[in-house]
Amino acid sequence: MKQLLINLLKFALFLSVGLGILYYLYTDYSGKYLIDCMAEGRTEAECDFADKLVNDLKSAKPFWIFMVFVTFTISNLSRAVRWKMLLKPLGRNARLVNTFFCTMIGYFTNLFLPRAGEVIKAGTLSKYEKVAVEKVMGTVVLDRLLDLISILIVTVLSLVLEYNKIWSYFGEPVTKFFGEKGMFILLVLGGLLVGAIVIGYFFRSAFSETKFYQKIVGILLGFKEGIMSIAKLDNIPMFLFHSVMIWFMYFMMVYCSFFAFEPTSHLAPIVALLAFVFGAWGIVIPSPGGMGSYHYLTILVLGMYGISEFDAASFSNISFCTIQIGTNISFGILAFTIIGYLNRNYKPQALNHAG
Repeated sequence: MKQLLINLLKFALFLSVGLGILYYLYTDYSGKYLIDCMAEGRTEAECDFADKLVNDLKSAKPFWIFMVFVTFTISNLSRAVRWKMLLKPLGRNARLVNTFFCTMIGYFTNLFLPRAGEVIKAGTLSKYEKVAVEKVMGTVVLDRLLDLISILIVTVLSLVLEYNKIWSYFGEPVTKFFGEKGMFILLVLGGLLVGAIVIGYFFRSAFSETKFYQKIVGILLGFKEGIMSIAKLDNIPMFLFHSVMIWFMYFMMVYCSFFAFEPTSHLAPIVALLAFVFGAWGIVIPSPGGMGSYHYLTILVLGMYGISEFDAASFSNISFCTIQIGTNISFGILAFTIIGYLNRNYKPQALNHAG
């Protein structure tokens, strides 16, 4: 009961973050839209921003929305194959259907409890494949680490390709901010890090004798075995192929979304790359699916390329509802519904070369 209450409070907190950002954006754009719309000679009743968002969402082209689902599926099939490859050195040739649907369960969970999805998907796979959950969690941690490396690479690529555009848009505000506050922020962060190191050093002996420490060490050793599975891969080129495919298809999801909405259908692939990168960092914010932060950062990017903030808001709404809500909820519900049935007679067998 206590854990349920904690989870409910976390969900309420994360949801409030997302709704708060959305409320701020909506109230800001709603007023601006009313002024601009009435200046064109339309009545106040015809200038409701909520109506525009709803009508634009309805106008999204079904074929391109379907293509978003296709690219989402391909991306996560590659993720499931990559996870299967990471599990093999642990002594289990996991079923692709299990790694795929456990991934979908993780995405679905993250919509309600950000970051909890990784734990749930590891626990679910552990249940059906009979692998120690801490070892599975180690492969999940490795998967997240690979994602972090991938998003950093894609971010650097986008910054290099569109350096002039980004600097002309953000350069002066960023320079001013760090010129005024950067040193103070660095000093605070440096002080906190030094303090943590000093405290850990002086209390290391007493802490190492506690049951909590021993439990943590045991879990970390399991994590280590899962993470080190990357050193025992038997097909590195295929592993790299699927790693690239995951992120290429993520990019294609955004690009297909451009074609689904008329005001963005003319935009070049480089714009989709930048929107994808900014949106991906927006999802890092602990709100359901990046709610609010995803919208804000996507609107910023499209504004750099001449899309009005009102149309950009509509696009962010379409892409969020399709990519973050539509795909994750539909596949998540499907996964929760059938994974037990698919494993009703399944008995995993250990590999002989288990490490």
